Amino acid sequence: MARLRDCLPRLMFTIRSLLFWSLVYGYCGLCASIYLLKLLWSIGQGTRADLPAGRAGAPAPVLERPLPGTHCYVRIKESGLRFHYVAAGERGKPLMLLLHGFPEFWYSWRYQLREFKSEYRVVALDLRGYGETDAPIHRENYKLDCLITDIKDILDSLGYSKCVLIGHDWGGMIAWLIAICYPEMVMKLIVINFPHPNVFTEYILRHPAQLFKSSYYYFFQIPWFPEFMFSINDFKALKHLFTSHHTGIRGKGCQLTTEELEAYVYVFSQPGALSGPINHYRNIFSCLPLKHHMVTTPTLLLWGEKDAFMEVEMAEVTKIYVKNYFRLTILSEASHWLQQEQPDIVNKLIWTFLKEEARKKD
Repeated sequence: MARLRDCLPRLMFTIRSLLFWSLVYGYCGLCASIYLLKLLWSIGQGTRADLPAGRAGAPAPVLERPLPGTHCYVRIKESGLRFHYVAAGERGKPLMLLLHGFPEFWYSWRYQLREFKSEYRVVALDLRGYGETDAPIHRENYKLDCLITDIKDILDSLGYSKCVLIGHDWGGMIAWLIAICYPEMVMKLIVINFPHPNVFTEYILRHPAQLFKSSYYYFFQIPWFPEFMFSINDFKALKHLFTSHHTGIRGKGCQLTTEELEAYVYVFSQPGALSGPINHYRNIFSCLPLKHHMVTTPTLLLWGEKDAFMEVEMAEVTKIYVKNYFRLTILSEASHWLQQEQPDIVNKLIWTFLKEEARKKD
């Protein structure tokens, strides 16, 4: 009997793991089937479905104009990868490191590069696999451990031991993990539209609505097909994310211009440019939930209430994982793309948070 009691916890863990992976792969298959049916439906209706084609020639005009910062590159000794970033502000000032989401690149932080360069060395990074940063071929090169180590190595290469860390969407996921694993590196943590990773994994299993909103996480587990779906019809799916009524930027005055949208398409239309970003997601289920999860860094969480991908309730729950000063601001009628849609408000809230913490120290 005692032996049975000892085996029971392991048996329950095995059963839960089997159920979890059954859900993951079952939902992967369902999502793939739905996307395939959509493609076949569009073809059956006579809708033109152009095959993928890389964009030739010079970058989009908006990327050739005077930029909010300077293009820079750094090669990491340990991994051998070359990272691209755009930097603004004087060297030697405190570092503010900006981590973008999907499908974005450094340009999504253009408003913040201009705003915070007066007091910070602001660095908007192209994450591993994105933009002009090197993109390893294999899926295993995009595990969360690799992405966390990237940020640590970049700080070392830039000559800093700590920074103000800001992340949006998937960059928010990485920012949370850095604050958890290397709290000494993060002076202040600011996350935009991404909950604490454990909140995300627990919530998604209990709330069908969030499971549906996160269907792309499961769809991205499938080899090559997601890249294909994003590429057809001149990257229509990519444009749709930023422009549709449901998922796109909601503020009329802040919607991406034609040239800005073309910049995103140009970056992701380069040969192999989608595989790296999607490979980030192909490792997530093997890394979560976290064993160590408490955040001890002062934290600001900003959230667009009309986020089409994340339930706002997750923002409220996140505070239980922060054992320090925590501030949550939810912006009504704002979308997932918060720092681009409402840059003035976002910048003001960030300034307030940074100054507030400085006054506390004084």
